[in-house]
Amino acid sequence: MSDAAKRIRELRLALEDANHRYHVLDDPAIPDAEYDAMLRELQALEQAHPELGRPDSPTQRVGAGVLPGFETVVHDVPMLSLNNAFSDEEVHDFVARISKELGESEPEFSVEPKLDGLAISLRYEDGCFVRGATRGDGATGEDVTQNLRTVRAIPLRLRGAAPALLEVRGEVYMPRAGFEAYNARMRESGRKVLANPRNGAAGSLRQLDPKLAAARPLSFYAYGLGATGDWPLPPRHSAVLQALKGFGFPVSPEVSIARGADGLLAYYQCIGALRDGLPYDIDGVVYKLDRQDQQKAMGFVSRAPRWAIAHKFPAQEQTTTVEAIEVQVGRTGALTPVARLAPVQVAGVTVTNATLHNADQIARLDVRVGDTVIVRRAGDVIPEVMRVVDERRPVDGKGRPLHAPFQFPAQCPACGSHIEAVRKVLKQTKAGVEYAEGATLTCTGGLFCPAQRKQALVHFASRKAMDIDGLGERYIEALVDFDYVKTVADLYALQLDDFLEMKRRADERDGTVPETVKAGKVATRWAENLVSAIAASKDTTLERLLFALGIRDVGESTARTLARWFGALDPVMAASRESLVEIPDIGPVVAERIAGFFAEPHNRDVIAALRAAGVQWPEAGPQRAAEGPLAGKTVVLTGSLSAMSRDEAGNQLQALGAKVASSVSKKTDFVVAGEAAGSKLEKATALGITVWDEARLLAYLNKPEPL
Repeated sequence: MSDAAKRIRELRLALEDANHRYHVLDDPAIPDAEYDAMLRELQALEQAHPELGRPDSPTQRVGAGVLPGFETVVHDVPMLSLNNAFSDEEVHDFVARISKELGESEPEFSVEPKLDGLAISLRYEDGCFVRGATRGDGATGEDVTQNLRTVRAIPLRLRGAAPALLEVRGEVYMPRAGFEAYNARMRESGRKVLANPRNGAAGSLRQLDPKLAAARPLSFYAYGLGATGDWPLPPRHSAVLQALKGFGFPVSPEVSIARGADGLLAYYQCIGALRDGLPYDIDGVVYKLDRQDQQKAMGFVSRAPRWAIAHKFPAQEQTTTVEAIEVQVGRTGALTPVARLAPVQVAGVTVTNATLHNADQIARLDVRVGDTVIVRRAGDVIPEVMRVVDERRPVDGKGRPLHAPFQFPAQCPACGSHIEAVRKVLKQTKAGVEYAEGATLTCTGGLFCPAQRKQALVHFASRKAMDIDGLGERYIEALVDFDYVKTVADLYALQLDDFLEMKRRADERDGTVPETVKAGKVATRWAENLVSAIAASKDTTLERLLFALGIRDVGESTARTLARWFGALDPVMAASRESLVEIPDIGPVVAERIAGFFAEPHNRDVIAALRAAGVQWPEAGPQRAAEGPLAGKTVVLTGSLSAMSRDEAGNQLQALGAKVASSVSKKTDFVVAGEAAGSKLEKATALGITVWDEARLLAYLNKPEPL
């Protein structure tokens, strides 16, 4: 067997297997770009060696066989696929060939996005939808009528004067928003996610139970016709699309008309720029001669029309190998596994890293070092590993995998603190907590962990926490980058010279020279103000301190509750989960967060350092029962007040015994609405909750009495 014959045989077997997995099993083993490259190589070899051609070659086929379990449908008009163009030169060649045969220098084309879904044919008789079928092998498809009836974008009866027979061709697809929402539900419940929207659409239509198809968010765009009986065909393809819209079919709003090769390439660039913002996935654009008589004159080759072509975008999926798996710690402490990859071009960008999302995802994928994986990148979205190509997993001489499954570390790789599994709460009652499936592994060393340092400092210095005026993100970035602070307690050791030196180093790094230096003098007022603001923040309150510590799920309201319930910090730090649950408005999840935070030695060390630095707050006895005329009342403030700030109004209401909440619910007793009140006021009105304006609030504060 010659080398060419051997390679042709290899390519045919690989393409047939890929076709079967893609079209029948809905379980693609290779990305589209790799399939296209193999098909083009096979086409070139068969053209160079015509004696090796065979009628059953993948180059002569449109799709794959029919899935067992569905009735077969013979298409009255074959559903052919399109030839592909991957370069501007190929588009110019396509137009030049048409121009030469038609004798027209710049023919007109109907142009549209190439949807990445599943091609189908819909048959209507006397205006009623009677049958829907997949493309199948182009001549015979699968009868998926009942599943298609669940797709609301497909009309069950045509609008207007309907032909006796009409077959409409189009694409069933899964919108991106629906795809993301569906996968989010699957992840929460611990079930298998969809690889991509195209797989979601194809797999949905191949469900034997229509109820399963109905549960998935599918849509449809029409793009052409099959059999039309005696219906008079419009003279242009663009007119066909307008007629389909009149019959009630959705048509892509990006459909347009372009003239000549330059017009086609301009459209390609335009859609390419819009691609990431479209509500559906596309993998290219399609050019079709607009005039029906010109289409007829150009005719067909064995597997595709000569009057149309698909101009493909750079692939958003590619195969590569995993060289290592590392765990990164995010700004909130969440641990994310990241695959270090052999460099690969995906969507025009060299990708060397891809997210594996979380522990549940890496377990579902079973990604291991050395694996061949399919990586996807769409626009500016972080590349992600979609699936493992199991057949290419490296094995030893006995067929066993060379590498063991990945195991998460027991401690934070950044600081060594304990790792906790944070699960999303679905429902919380006194009887217990109902969690979603799956969990996010999170570092508990919030005040100590270097990976969380910047976020911890920004929160600590914020207005409602320690209120260090002027210490914003820009300065905090530099303080951390140049290693002036490791924890929030280190802020209180900073001197004027530290800030001036930090600013000088930051300016040198960024290549900037301050205006004050250009003028021959060094400004120090900003640094003096920061030193003063840090010193002033030493005198605080217990509730501000508790909020500033950044304990997960402990907001202003919870911090206030803890400060009043215990009166001092040490009892809060010593409180058990069981005792914390007894506090009003603190459930088992928040109790777990508080107790876990103070159980971490690193966090206790930082608190001790804050005390040693002179941070202080008044402590008093516990205030277990609210007193005053508003005891037991829940109030929400929204909009802006003219006589006082919302914080001042809230403090006065709390002094009268009220609980000031941040959101409106059925438990809210009344809402105080100032100027430009928004959604909270709307919700209060919808729920029938009493609303006070500022005048009524001021009148009540002047003469409070029980409500």
